[in-house]
Amino acid sequence: MNNGIIKSVKKAKGGKSMKNCALIMAGGKGERFWPYSTDEKPKQFLNLFNEKTMIQLTVERLKSIIPIENTFVVTGQIYVDLVKEQLPTLPEENIIIEPAGRNTAPCIALSAFYIKEKLGDVNLAVLPADHLVEDVKNFQKALTNAFEFINKNKNAIVTLGIKPDRPETGYGYIKYQSKDNLNINESVLKVERFVEKPSLEVAKKYLSEGNYLWNAGIFVWNTGTILENTKKFLPNTYNILEEIFKYSGKEYLKILGELYPKVDKISVDYGIMEHAKDIYVIPSEFGWDDVGSWTSVERHSKKDENGNVINENTYYFDSKANIVKSKKITILNDVENLVVIETDDYLIISSKESIQKIREIKNKISKK
Repeated sequence: MNNGIIKSVKKAKGGKSMKNCALIMAGGKGERFWPYSTDEKPKQFLNLFNEKTMIQLTVERLKSIIPIENTFVVTGQIYVDLVKEQLPTLPEENIIIEPAGRNTAPCIALSAFYIKEKLGDVNLAVLPADHLVEDVKNFQKALTNAFEFINKNKNAIVTLGIKPDRPETGYGYIKYQSKDNLNINESVLKVERFVEKPSLEVAKKYLSEGNYLWNAGIFVWNTGTILENTKKFLPNTYNILEEIFKYSGKEYLKILGELYPKVDKISVDYGIMEHAKDIYVIPSEFGWDDVGSWTSVERHSKKDENGNVINENTYYFDSKANIVKSKKITILNDVENLVVIETDDYLIISSKESIQKIREIKNKISKK
């Protein structure tokens, strides 16, 4: 197979046992890490923390519970070669092409159609390619618990919620019901509602109330459940995908390119999770971070005695709490709380406070 993985897989034979599979979403552009992250090579394909890239770390933490042949990556055509290069053991037919970015709900539904056609009805863990997990064992334990719950409750949806340790305004939240009212395993709690990114005051309130978790965007559900919920809550998307999957081979790629841009552009949180009823959450602690900005990299990087995160070729004098990613010899003199990012084309110098605006700056510069 070539030219973007032509869909020509065979349906799996029926059977009682459900396979556990993983879907890694790797189509984002990582604009908050520009110019280090580019449209051609975004964050998930960069090594921000060590010699391994974010997507390599994601696959690595899954391999002891999900074999590589049951791992799928959904991405854009432009990134297929990067996926092959960085994940050489991933079967080529396990790369699912999303011809246009339409947010997470259609991306997941497209992949569920594809995986169900290849393997039949399976349990599917859906997770981003560019998140950080420091405690891999606890992550694997939480994911295993989620799979076990889905095996017993096929129509349920399980998400991993992160126990907050600070009033974070950059994450969405999950409010869960008190376990005193539940008749299920105490580690799996009924979700009451999903909450948008709050103000600082509201985030402090969530932290003090104690029954809110960060939404990590990790979901475990059955492929049939994904498609049933898509059909119910996003019928336009479902009907378009159903039409696409009537075709195979090169015709599939042609129809996919023509019809997929017409699906609803909506996140899985808004499109499905806010409407579905049978949703549960596993409160988790495994050193999770969505690595949404350079300050999140700072939280998980080694710092010197003055709180600087710097390269070996950086020298500083009376400077503290700076972040430097530069190929050139860099000298800091009497500065603090700066972010210095250097690439072949750009040199960015920003205060930490304003580094979140980097996406807006990129868009303004690209228009010139």
